[in-house]
Amino acid sequence: MFIGPCGLTFSHSIARTVQSTPPRFLCKSFYSSAVCLEASSVSNKFYAKSLRLPRTKFPQWTDPLKTEVSLRKKICDDLYRWQWENNKGPLFVLHDGPPYANGDLHMGHALNKILKDIINRYHVLLGRRVHYIPGWDCHGLPIENKALKAIQVNDHRSISPEQIRSLANATAIQAIKSQKDEFRELGIMADWDGTDSTYRTLDHDYEMRQLRIFQKMVERGLIYRHYRPVHYSPSSRSALAEAELVYKDDHVSHSVYVTFDLDLQSHVSSVALQNLVAGQTKVQILVWTTTPWTLTANMGVAVHPDMTYALIRPAERTDEGVSALIVALERLDALSKILGKVEIVAKVQGSELVGARYRPVFASLAPDIASESLAIITSTHVTPDSGTGLVHCAPAHGTEDYNMFREQNLISSTSSIVCHVGEGGLFTNEVANVVGKEAGEALVGQPVLDSGSKSIVGLLKKIGCLLRVERFKHRYPYDWKTDRPVIVTATSQWFANLDDIKEDALKAIETVGFYPQISRNRLESFIKSRSEWCISRQRVWGVPIPSLHHTLTGESYLDSRVLDHILAVLDKNGVAYWWEGPIDEFLPPFLLEVDANSSNWRKGSDTMDVWFDSGSSWSFLPDRKDAQPRADVCLEGSDQHRGWFQSQLLTAVGTAEADKRAIAPYGALLTHGMVLDASGKKMSKSLGNIISPMTIVKGRVGPKQPAYGADTLRLWAATVEYWRDMSIGPKILEQTSESLRRIRNSARFMLGNIGDPTTRAKSSLVPKGHLGLIDRYVMHQLFELEQTALISYAQYNFPKVMSTLANFTNTTLSSLYFDITKDNLYANDLSSSERRSTVTILQHVLNTLVHIIAPVLPHLAEEIYSALHGQPSSEISHESSVFSKPWVPLSSDWHDPTAEQEMVQLLRVRSTVLGLLEQARGRRQLSSSTEAEVDIILPGIRNDLTSLIKREESFLKTLFIVSDVSVIEEGPLGTASLPWLYEDSVPLPGTDGRARVRARPATLAKCPRCWTFTRLHKDALCARCTVVISTPS
Repeated sequence: MFIGPCGLTFSHSIARTVQSTPPRFLCKSFYSSAVCLEASSVSNKFYAKSLRLPRTKFPQWTDPLKTEVSLRKKICDDLYRWQWENNKGPLFVLHDGPPYANGDLHMGHALNKILKDIINRYHVLLGRRVHYIPGWDCHGLPIENKALKAIQVNDHRSISPEQIRSLANATAIQAIKSQKDEFRELGIMADWDGTDSTYRTLDHDYEMRQLRIFQKMVERGLIYRHYRPVHYSPSSRSALAEAELVYKDDHVSHSVYVTFDLDLQSHVSSVALQNLVAGQTKVQILVWTTTPWTLTANMGVAVHPDMTYALIRPAERTDEGVSALIVALERLDALSKILGKVEIVAKVQGSELVGARYRPVFASLAPDIASESLAIITSTHVTPDSGTGLVHCAPAHGTEDYNMFREQNLISSTSSIVCHVGEGGLFTNEVANVVGKEAGEALVGQPVLDSGSKSIVGLLKKIGCLLRVERFKHRYPYDWKTDRPVIVTATSQWFANLDDIKEDALKAIETVGFYPQISRNRLESFIKSRSEWCISRQRVWGVPIPSLHHTLTGESYLDSRVLDHILAVLDKNGVAYWWEGPIDEFLPPFLLEVDANSSNWRKGSDTMDVWFDSGSSWSFLPDRKDAQPRADVCLEGSDQHRGWFQSQLLTAVGTAEADKRAIAPYGALLTHGMVLDASGKKMSKSLGNIISPMTIVKGRVGPKQPAYGADTLRLWAATVEYWRDMSIGPKILEQTSESLRRIRNSARFMLGNIGDPTTRAKSSLVPKGHLGLIDRYVMHQLFELEQTALISYAQYNFPKVMSTLANFTNTTLSSLYFDITKDNLYANDLSSSERRSTVTILQHVLNTLVHIIAPVLPHLAEEIYSALHGQPSSEISHESSVFSKPWVPLSSDWHDPTAEQEMVQLLRVRSTVLGLLEQARGRRQLSSSTEAEVDIILPGIRNDLTSLIKREESFLKTLFIVSDVSVIEEGPLGTASLPWLYEDSVPLPGTDGRARVRARPATLAKCPRCWTFTRLHKDALCARCTVVISTPS
């Protein structure tokens, strides 16, 4: 300390100034100033401590790996069980479409489950009992492949079916355990470990329920076995249903133009055709095909009866013996690059060509094999849009060809269908019956989509029938599981007849809600376009189709009586017993009467389509009264219109009682798009752009990525328009994390200013009638926000909820209400009416806000809720959870459009004021807006705005965040002595007048406590702060 003149004591900082200054410069005024400075320093500390700065234990930031994990069990497993036992509202059923149990979760899984959880939590908040049973699809090729890959086996034929089933079962169970843990990391509410609270399609009860559904469809005559062309996947070694195909537009085939010789020796009934070929030594027909490998199964060539065909010859021929070609007249221009210049010898209608015969294309390779000539047939599906106008027909490899041959009675039995393709899409030994022994030996075992097709092209060149080979890009079906091309080939399969139930199915979905609505067209079109469903698969891991086959006659037995006996055996011994048990146990007595020798019987080896597996899942949901659908909602990716949505519907309608209207198993269908990377590309290992949801939640060390936590990922899912394809990437996650931070900080500001529960208990809430305009405006905005949230949650429009919430927190709260109320929150007395009004609003906002965010951000909501009630989040119980009491919306009394209209007018004036202050700030004439005062000069004109400005004069300084606002009548104003002044005007609606607005320096001194320029120069503090300081509280 330093003792100065007159015994004054100074701190070391001031002492150093005194000691370093010559005495002649230490005037009386210095010492006076020093005393004030020293006193000011002491006073400022006292004043700072007297301010009501925000105080809360609610942290600005938390480590999600700690806070979320500590809450997870309570707000997921425990909460689900609690709500099921305690909520008394109506039942709400969200039926979970089962993901494949074959690996870790990807972003599609995360999006899907989070969206479902948002819906479920919303209904829990409404007090409803939520029925949500997560499931897993456990059969099929993806799991088989995963199991075989784990033991480094590439060919399933190298190990026994029993081994495959055992490995696949273990793979599925392990994947389910892993996925359960990962779903918990996402904060998904479910009873994950309950015995009856999840379902697996490999469970005995599930499989038996599925087989009972199958039996009912058999009883209705909907299941039959047929040998016909189906989509077959060589890569999966199984038949596929239409729902298991994806179509690629960039597939390239090697198409061929091939000539067939007309059999001029056969009888020709058409006079026009007789005249056409008269005098010709050799006439050929030209066909075009993108599948050369199907030519060995050629059974006819089709022409359109109403198209005109031309007999042509090369225009510059030198050999009179050159063959003539028949092609469609309309195709000549398109074929000019292949045919060159030609002359038209004659023309004939397609109908005149019908009945003419031609020699099989490979007949010359097998002269020792008797081969009959084949016929040209009629078909209206022939068009002049591509090819040659003559279409090669192979009923074994084309549905149109097969149907056409059946309609024209050209197929007498299944044995009359020519097919040389077997398991795996390989040529069989029977191909030698067409191409001869030598060529046949070379073809057998070759894959038709690869070397087999190339070999056929080589044979065509050898026999001189190949006119041209071209690369042809076109739309082609692929196996959706293996991403490899499929073929169409004839096999014996089990089918479900859809023609008999498709109309009932379409009627059943008339009352179903679709989100988005346009997706209704998608499901309806899939149903309308299908006449049958191939339900059999050539896999070893799946639910068996329990059919019995008599090996001597080839007869298949599958009816209700057979199934009654078989299902009883399986129910007792387990469904896997079908593969393990002896045939004797499965033969009912009435079949033993057909043939008592069990060695003449075999069990069917086909398994059911996995869509039949998952499509049976509706049957375990509770049956509801009054013809209600069993599930209120199903939500899956948009590809499920051709998959699970459809298979559920078809199995439900297919098992409905014939005399009753069929009911869809769901009340509403929601679909979401695909998650893409930040560039809008599909995620794939080859591109290296896969983003794991677990990496987002838990972070990664190398390359480093922060642990954003589940709430950030959930917020992303709730903000994107999920019904379209959406992107995710580092920048998007950063933006989402920032949005979450803003919500958190808004809550923290409010929690810090309302006080703890004990403090709040000492002060009652201010009723609406005593609130100011800004308070009523904020409550009106809050009411509107809550109504938007309730409606949008009910309509599954989560992005609208979150965008409206963001606008409210960022604009109404942070940019306006928080900003203008800080002065009264920090500087006013606790008991002041103005501060109590603000605290009342903040409490209402917090209570409403926590319910709005809870479905999307359950971890943050619980943190806020526990802080609001003075309880550590780690001690949250079900009774003290935000989800423990129904969400009670604000009273409609808070709907106050008048307050909104008036505030909109004042906010326009505020914008003008802020513009003036910004001009002064830009010229460095003020740093804080409280250094300014504002004058509003009203003209003689009166309207609603002028009346409003006068009425709210005392509030305007708060709204503008200036030290004072004066509302004065228009007249002369002195401005000469002002250091600066800026002026503008605002229109008075409904009049031609304008009110002048001017900003100028504050006339009073700065208050050292509240920092507003409202202190009289002679006083230590402003009037407000003087009162607060003198109050004992």
